[in-house]
Amino acid sequence: MTKTIPVQKNDYIEVVFEDLTHDGAGVAKVDGYPLFVKNALPGEKAKIKVIKVNKGYGFGRLEEILEESPYRVDTPCPIYKECGGCQLQHLSYEGQLLAKEKQVRDVLTRIGKLENVKVHPVLGMSEPWRYRNKAQVPVGEREGGLIAGFYQQRSHEIIDMEACMIQQEKNDEVVQAVKRICTKYGVTAYNEQRHKGSLRHIMARHGQVTKEVMVVLVTRTPDLPNKERIVKEIVEAVEGVKSIIQNVNSKKTNVILGDETRVLWGEEVIYDLIGNVKFAISSRSFYQVNPAQTKVLYDQALSYAELTGEETVIDAYCGIGTISLFLAQKAKKVYGVEIVPEAIADANRNAELNEIDNVEFAVGEAEVVIPNWYKEGIVADVLVVDPPRKGCDDALLQTIIEMKPKKVVYVSCNPATLARDLRILEDGGYRTVEVQPVDMFPHTTHVECVALIELK
Repeated sequence: MTKTIPVQKNDYIEVVFEDLTHDGAGVAKVDGYPLFVKNALPGEKAKIKVIKVNKGYGFGRLEEILEESPYRVDTPCPIYKECGGCQLQHLSYEGQLLAKEKQVRDVLTRIGKLENVKVHPVLGMSEPWRYRNKAQVPVGEREGGLIAGFYQQRSHEIIDMEACMIQQEKNDEVVQAVKRICTKYGVTAYNEQRHKGSLRHIMARHGQVTKEVMVVLVTRTPDLPNKERIVKEIVEAVEGVKSIIQNVNSKKTNVILGDETRVLWGEEVIYDLIGNVKFAISSRSFYQVNPAQTKVLYDQALSYAELTGEETVIDAYCGIGTISLFLAQKAKKVYGVEIVPEAIADANRNAELNEIDNVEFAVGEAEVVIPNWYKEGIVADVLVVDPPRKGCDDALLQTIIEMKPKKVVYVSCNPATLARDLRILEDGGYRTVEVQPVDMFPHTTHVECVALIELK
């Protein structure tokens, strides 16, 4: 017998919200039927309008809050409701940390069937604003010149912004200067429908410790009218600029960077430090956007690894060597593997930069390279994984189970895939000891975790 949906489109109803979705919407249930409502918070009673009804769930619009959450706050950002960059500014920072801890606990129980794993309170920031060291914003045009900002939620409408509350101020300065200077010299914005126009994106990178700045202009074609004048004025306008790069992306795509990169002025890289480890950062480098919390995250990984100087460590998904180089300071030998050749080139350069010689990096898929190392007799005492959002490849998980390192330290940017992978490792003879969430992205729904896993 088919269950009747208890609400219809355009109904006005009163609900009480009991949870948040992974993208920050409030969840209310009517006779067990979930309704997702943006900007609502758990514990709130509200009047909503039902705007969409699907078979298993629906969506509503918040009309009036009848009983407010004690964690609700006024949002300081003037474009918060339109912009898609943040999802949780209306929730106090204390409330955000509690919600993220609950999210981690819930997925470990629901997906991983792990009910007795210790989940620590989330490690948050003392100052959770202005933390991002990298801006990359699409460029558009309105009467009077260029605009740049994040897309409106679920659209490709650009919300022009003067400042972003989670960007370091220097990045705002770069974006405003490039908009003004490129408007002055008649640079056109890229139009994705017609595949015409020139400037697609503005990227700014800022070294939090070194204060060095990189400006990247992403264009549709190699031609950039008045290039020399534009470069000269950017250098004059933005203090600390060490590198101005042009990236050419001629494809019809949502991917930001194209294959061709050229230095217009200054250096190819800028530098920054996490702790006492120095990194060279190119326009294409993956480098954590919140360096203060990255140190918190890596210190936690290092603490769980409990290195004495005698261990062999394998770092799967090593990127530009950030975790590898942290671990190498305390390990006998570290092997890192990463599928992106440019990242491995950066990793080798960073090892050289820091005069760290007990690391070895390889290009390839972790699930292919690590079994080959195992056949060659390279066995990890500690294995560290820091996979993309999709989690670990199944072949890598099976290799870990076969290799039997005493300890696995799992750094995760997606609690759901972490829970899935922990279940596989548990079934393969491992025990999840504890999980430490770290808030790398305040005011968004994202949460990073470090999990300690030991051989039973």
